[in-house]
Amino acid sequence: MQRGLDTTVKKIRKRVFEEVARLGMETDEDTLIEKMEEIPYRLVPEDDTTYRESIYRSRAIVGERIRLAMGLSLRPEDKPVHMTQGLEESNISEKYYEPPLMQVIPSGCEKCEENKYEVSDMCKGCLAHPCVEVCPKKTVHMINGKSYIDQSNCIKCGKCKAVCPYDAIVHKERPCKLSCGVNAIGNDSLGRALIDNDKCVSCGMCMVNCPFGAISDKSQIFQLTRALRDENCEFIAEIAPAFVGQFGDKVSEENLICALNKLGFTKVYEVALGADIGAISEAHHYVDKVVTGELPFLLTSCCPSWAMLAKIYFPDLVDEVSEELTPMVATARSIKKDNPNAKVVFIGPCASKKLEASRRTVRSDVDFVITFEELSAMFEASQIVLEECDTKENFTDEATGAGRGYAVAGGVAHAIEECINEYYPEVDVQIEHAEGLADCKKILAQAKAGKLNGCLIEGMGCPGGCVAGAGTILPIPKAQRKVKNVVSTSEKKVPDKELEEIRLD
Repeated sequence: MQRGLDTTVKKIRKRVFEEVARLGMETDEDTLIEKMEEIPYRLVPEDDTTYRESIYRSRAIVGERIRLAMGLSLRPEDKPVHMTQGLEESNISEKYYEPPLMQVIPSGCEKCEENKYEVSDMCKGCLAHPCVEVCPKKTVHMINGKSYIDQSNCIKCGKCKAVCPYDAIVHKERPCKLSCGVNAIGNDSLGRALIDNDKCVSCGMCMVNCPFGAISDKSQIFQLTRALRDENCEFIAEIAPAFVGQFGDKVSEENLICALNKLGFTKVYEVALGADIGAISEAHHYVDKVVTGELPFLLTSCCPSWAMLAKIYFPDLVDEVSEELTPMVATARSIKKDNPNAKVVFIGPCASKKLEASRRTVRSDVDFVITFEELSAMFEASQIVLEECDTKENFTDEATGAGRGYAVAGGVAHAIEECINEYYPEVDVQIEHAEGLADCKKILAQAKAGKLNGCLIEGMGCPGGCVAGAGTILPIPKAQRKVKNVVSTSEKKVPDKELEEIRLD
């Protein structure tokens, strides 16, 4: 995993987001196209081959990155389309994400080998040459004292690699495909990565695992920064509990709230409030439906990639997916109940939340979705130094340890279990959880086979939970520790049973 490493890919993404944020913050309508066209030349100056072997290829890739960062789609390769085409339609605050969210930039893909065994220079040409002896197709040969694999006949069984005493045989796999738990990555006619949008659940794991940064998602950063210029509109932020530590070890809750105020937000809520509401609802749901035998088991619904996975690959289990509002939506509805004319902006770790917010039933609740990575770029573009921001304000609504724990794998089920133990002490809870889409598919198959009856089943699309989302900055183990520390030190551990009715009635 590359989170937490200051890689070249991360630097490029950050610079693109910063430039696009400045476009939204500072640029007038008359000069918008001109300023947008300048960005590739500013990021890739003349004779700079830092990123690719050619400045022209680098600029072309940056151009596509800019389009995605502005909510536009990639340009087709078979017809002339100007870099700014579609800008007018995108230059509105009501511009929502249009699927597909995850897109491969064709000019950025290096056509990585999909599945190939190859002998490295670690080969010692040993006398035993077990790789030759074990090959079922006799495709491994000794040439000039070294092992060589004839790729035309290799069946990719891996037996040669398994027996090599020097680990000299390398198994090359396409990183994006390897990280995709739903097998949605294939090839186009030129051997470049291609996403099957009928299979993709927009978790973003392919994006964060591509070492060339050839996969990117769309952003609303341009629309949001533009909208924040409207002094007649109130903007309220709701921030996911995975934020802890994402903006630096020395950045406190108060620093972050102050920085968001400087960007133009009047109030800041914890999405953990909505998690508390969801934990209460699903606790009641489990007791009323599963314990009574009306449903065989209950699938939590807070992770949109997990819920989408269940609906696409296991349509027979749709009735077992909880219908409770996700924390993002529950918090947004709570906010709009008190502030009906405000624009609500969800700030979180998750790429797939962008598509969740574009659903017809959610659009009126959540107006913008940005990630921690994108928010960090907005701070940079505004020259806001978080450590220097000072305020005495805290979150508008304070959540409990249960809701804050949603940010880590297993935290959702644990929060619901704590609520059940508090409200229904006589009920025994059976918990199962999976993290990563491949494991999520396995656990859903077990549930479908009747092996998990009576269980509360939590699924997280990202290995590690929300703190491992595609829009995070911090190394995952460190982020998990930060959240668990906040959970353990929260004054209130479990939400009041009446919170759901109080907030959403």
